[in-house]
Amino acid sequence: METIKQTVKVPENHELKIKIPSHIPANEEAEIVLRIKKKKVTFKAKISELKNSKFDKMFLEDLQDTMGDFKAIDAEGL
Repeated sequence: METIKQTVKVPENHELKIKIPSHIPANEEAEIVLRIKKKKVTFKAKISELKNSKFDKMFLEDLQDTMGDFKAIDAEGL
């Protein structure tokens, strides 16, 4: 098995063209894996996102569901 790695930027049209090296025989199977690198988020941006979570409907619904899951256990006490 041979591994070839290339790092490219995603173009505006969101299409990538893959060039296979000429030493690889035709009709060989190749596995293509697409890994997206996320940009680093600053501490300030993380804090801002946390502050805005109180307005996120899906987050609040998940929070309510989780709290409901533990309601019986919380009522038991220690």
